[in-house]
Amino acid sequence: MIGKCKAIAHGSTALDYIFREGKLGSRLAFHNLCSREPKTIYEEMKVVSDYNSRCRNKFLRIEIGIAPQDEKRLPVSELMGIAHLFAKRMGLDNHQWVAVTHKDTDNRHIHIIANRISLFGEVYDTTFVSNRAARVAEEISREKGLTIAKEIKAERKHQKIKANPTREQTKTEVQQICYAQLDKYKGTGITGHSMFLYDLSKSGVTIECMKNKQGKVYGLKFSFGGQSFKASEVGREFGYHSLQKNFEASQKAETNVSAQVIRKSSEHTDTKDAGYQLVPPRLSYSPRATEDTPQIAQAIRAVADTAISAADELVEGVGGMITPMTHGEDYAETAWQRKLRYQANRKKKGRRL
Repeated sequence: MIGKCKAIAHGSTALDYIFREGKLGSRLAFHNLCSREPKTIYEEMKVVSDYNSRCRNKFLRIEIGIAPQDEKRLPVSELMGIAHLFAKRMGLDNHQWVAVTHKDTDNRHIHIIANRISLFGEVYDTTFVSNRAARVAEEISREKGLTIAKEIKAERKHQKIKANPTREQTKTEVQQICYAQLDKYKGTGITGHSMFLYDLSKSGVTIECMKNKQGKVYGLKFSFGGQSFKASEVGREFGYHSLQKNFEASQKAETNVSAQVIRKSSEHTDTKDAGYQLVPPRLSYSPRATEDTPQIAQAIRAVADTAISAADELVEGVGGMITPMTHGEDYAETAWQRKLRYQANRKKKGRRL
């Protein structure tokens, strides 16, 4: 047995629904009510609820589900007892409520519509009311030896895992491949990230970005051997943000070296005939030349060539893979612009003083 409860404002509509012809099974109980039809029941409840003008959701809608294997054991008289016991344990003794059964689905279930305003004008507290209803249903199920919904759910989950050993085996293979490649390229920056994706595709593992309705990426999906897995199923290191952080160890070093090469090349740029410039000459910065500059430029060229080659092969050979860590941005250019903004702010502060 399972129980649900929710505060609602449309009491008249709810009463019409539970008494609708074709759905109505048996009328179980009318508590603190004289009327027997939905329209007059609502008018009777409204007389009481009108004493409280501040409460908006003045009715409670309760549903009690009966497991199929328990239906034969529960005649109408037993269902009446369950409705009264459930309402009592929910604290509705001083409230108006009506209970009926429905027969419109394969599983029999009980509907209870209650007035949230008590006969004394008190408002029923609905804090965690759905959890309270589920707990009361579980208690009654244990007392009467009925099927407990929580145990059925746990059993189905256990059976689902055991019923598909192929998926579990495939997931183990995906984890082994992904962790082996991650250990190989971890902390190697953009180049390592690109090679990590490339080697995964060669091993048959593809990664797809999962996007919301706004087009923003919120997660990754790993596919292998005809099975798909969320990143959390593969491992905590393979989330959309977590995976990229694994390659950031040497990212700062590569960015700093790239920025030095760009600044060095800007020294030889003729600014007189350059036309519009992003940064005015008075705010430009020219670092001192060092003996190691040619070697640094040569090293960064080699790193860039390797990263671009790997990324090109990745895009051509693997359609839906995630992009390398740059996400279309130039880290060196970003670092250089951040440096210029910092210098400009310092000059402005100096003038104010």
